Amino acid sequence: MTVTESLPAEGPAGGTPAPSGRWTFQWKELYEEVITSGLCTGCAGCVIACPHDVIGYKHESGQYRPFHLEEELGADNCIHGEKGCTSCTRACPRFRSWEVEADEHLFGRARQPDEMAGVFKDVVLCRASDDFVYEHGQDGGLVSAILIWCLQNGYIDGALVSFLEGDKGGWKARPGVATNNDEVLASAGSRYTYSANTLAYGEAQEKGLSKLALVGMSCQTSVGPVMWHRKVGKVAKPIKLNIGLLCSKSFDDALFDELFWVKYGLAKDQIKKMNIKGVFQLWMENGDYHEVNLKECHAWTREGCKLCPDFAAEHADISTGGIGDATDWTLTIVRSELGREIIVRMLQDGVIEAKPGDADPGAIKLMHKLAEKSRSRWPDWANVEVRAGLAVGAKNDD
Repeated sequence: MTVTESLPAEGPAGGTPAPSGRWTFQWKELYEEVITSGLCTGCAGCVIACPHDVIGYKHESGQYRPFHLEEELGADNCIHGEKGCTSCTRACPRFRSWEVEADEHLFGRARQPDEMAGVFKDVVLCRASDDFVYEHGQDGGLVSAILIWCLQNGYIDGALVSFLEGDKGGWKARPGVATNNDEVLASAGSRYTYSANTLAYGEAQEKGLSKLALVGMSCQTSVGPVMWHRKVGKVAKPIKLNIGLLCSKSFDDALFDELFWVKYGLAKDQIKKMNIKGVFQLWMENGDYHEVNLKECHAWTREGCKLCPDFAAEHADISTGGIGDATDWTLTIVRSELGREIIVRMLQDGVIEAKPGDADPGAIKLMHKLAEKSRSRWPDWANVEVRAGLAVGAKNDD
């Protein structure tokens, strides 16, 4: 059986159950339950959904969190919310029953307790066939290949991605829009610091783009499905494709100066490439290679990651990550009908290569292990469905 044939022809029907009762929650509830409780990941979904532009966001070290701009009612309340605006809570993928609602919208059912990595159709290993795309991408170049192919075949007219600020040596990520092959390849590679790629939505609007791919960390991939389920309005409509990046955590930008430089003398403007494979791997411009123990990096874990339960980007169409033994292949989790359609067509066109996921059983085992570990971060006092399947009292002390 070929990889294409191994992908199931049908999946669970999608659906959007009618909401029970009127949605009245506004910034006041979001501020108390998410922003200041530690649940906020900094995905910026509330920022782009706000129709009054009163939610700010600082894409800076120690920040990466939304805040209220108006002075009338202070930081913890909103005059527009008091008048009935609920867009921010409708867009938040950590507010109330976010996981079940996204699951119901995408898959027609909530995940089962044994589905720690979320609902999916199949797992394969993929890589780009084009040597140039393969070499410029990370762990096989799959995400770059998907975006390029989707741009060429009319699925999207732009992608919300991240670029690096400044010239050579800049490792601060910034949200941006890619609309062609060169821009896609310029956005390739891993940063391990955070970029709220949703914030590039405004740039996409200015360019008149209407069919967008969102490439983002796991927390960001839940933004679209939650918005669609809660009927937040037209802001979610342009997001046509959702590509998720497997993510245990991201680090504050200070990691470069306060650890890599101060302790190891590794200047960020001399770092050529980074990866995480059990250790933090650093390749330098002069050809040197260094490894830093991940435990040393924990102190720089971004605040928004400490309670995040989603390692496997469970609400993406396609979730991707470079884990396991096959370092030149991307672990690819096909979740939606759209995701399956794109992977199958790309295989048929010969722009990607693929093999069954069980060719690297260690990668699949690690995905489930890390998914369970991340899920155990979710606190007992928050929405209980997120912890379904965990042993009672299970806690991640990472």
